[in-house]
Amino acid sequence: MATPVGNGAPGAAIPARPGSPPAVAGPAPGAAPAVATTAARGAAQGTGGALAPRPGGAPAKRPRAGVPERGVRARLAQATRTPPGRLRLAGAALAVLTVAFGGLTAWQLEARAQAADRVVSYSQPLSQNAADIHRRLADAATTATTGFLLAGDEPKAVRDQYEQDLATAAELISQAAARTTATSPAQQKLTELNQQLPVYSGLVETARANDRLGIPLGGAYLRYASEKMQTDLLPAALELTRIENEALTRDYADAESFPWAAYGLAAVTLAALVWVQVTLYRRTNRVFNIGLLGATAAVLAGGLWLGVAGLTSGDALRRSDREGAAPLRALDTARVDVLQARLAENLHYVARGSTGKYLKQWDAATASLVGQGDQQAPMERRTGSLPQALDLAPGAAAPALREAAKQYDVWHGLHDAARDLELKKSDYQAALNATVTANGEQQTSDTAFKATDKALEQAAGIEQRRFEDAAGGTHNDLRNAAVAAALLGVAAAAAALLGLGRRLAEYR
Repeated sequence: MATPVGNGAPGAAIPARPGSPPAVAGPAPGAAPAVATTAARGAAQGTGGALAPRPGGAPAKRPRAGVPERGVRARLAQATRTPPGRLRLAGAALAVLTVAFGGLTAWQLEARAQAADRVVSYSQPLSQNAADIHRRLADAATTATTGFLLAGDEPKAVRDQYEQDLATAAELISQAAARTTATSPAQQKLTELNQQLPVYSGLVETARANDRLGIPLGGAYLRYASEKMQTDLLPAALELTRIENEALTRDYADAESFPWAAYGLAAVTLAALVWVQVTLYRRTNRVFNIGLLGATAAVLAGGLWLGVAGLTSGDALRRSDREGAAPLRALDTARVDVLQARLAENLHYVARGSTGKYLKQWDAATASLVGQGDQQAPMERRTGSLPQALDLAPGAAAPALREAAKQYDVWHGLHDAARDLELKKSDYQAALNATVTANGEQQTSDTAFKATDKALEQAAGIEQRRFEDAAGGTHNDLRNAAVAAALLGVAAAAAALLGLGRRLAEYR
């Protein structure tokens, strides 16, 4: 007998009602439930797709339709799909570029302004002060020997000059120490000078006291003091000058540095502005965008201001170095060589012919000053610190240097004549009188030396003024350009945003 359909047996199919889909009966009791695979379910639904099951048998979740992907790239891609989004991105990029251009240009110009300010108010004054310390110490040694040779006939002006040299040197050392950091190499030399200067002055005073009492040790004390000056103080002052000159050279290089980064960013910013304007023209057929044109003009103005300020300040600084700082360095060397020669000449007579050491020092000093060639040749054809100073001197200082060269030749001739009196005629007193005397009207080596030094001092004053006239105000020009560049960068950003904002308004 056949089993009737729909008798309620387990696993039997249940007849469907008319108009409804067929029903499937549940699993038989005690049987394992059948697991429908995702693939089968998909095939039954006609999708034709399958999702791989997760580990453990759980099916993978299908992403929900209509939910956007997250992340920066996704957001940028979403934003650039529409014209308003692209305009907003262009505006943000242009604002960043223009502000960055203004900020970078202002920073580089300000750095140059600070370096130029250091050249004018710090490095060059300290360099010149170091040279003045060197020269004052050498002049003090020379003046001390002159006063010793004159003994009781020493004029008050000679004594006053010696005291003024020491006081000025001490003051300059104190000023330089106050303006120099503790870690600077110059500080060590300044400390050394500050410690040795009182020792030297004490030795000179001992020599003067012994000489006035008629004690022969006076000459020995003075020679020892001069030896200390030449082995301790003058080398320390020379090293101080070298350190300060190197600092001046570094500040000059910083002040004249070329702002490559600012020019490069200006080019990138201008290219971006042009590209945006060309793109807008192609898509909107509008030739001009006032805001973007204003931004372009602001960036061009900033770049032009940067170029003009850089060129003018650089030219002024180079002129200050060419006509002031560099000639002054050569001139300071020549002035010290002159003083060294005069000190050796005086010490020879202090020693009263007991040694030929100071004659060799004279020869070395004059060789450094004008070379060892033909002494009758024009100064321009000789070698040494004085011809170099004449070669580097600006036109205004050249006559004074030519006068110094002329007086030096007179001095050298008088020195040779005094040496002949001493060596050939064995007349020490006549040689001494031909070298130095209390009678200011008599032509001696001392008067020719003073005329030489006076002409060199006049040339130094001219060159110092040329430096100040050329370099003064350059830091202010650069600082004004820095402020202008920053303002133009902000103005360019505002103009670009305004110009693109009008295009965005058309989509609302």
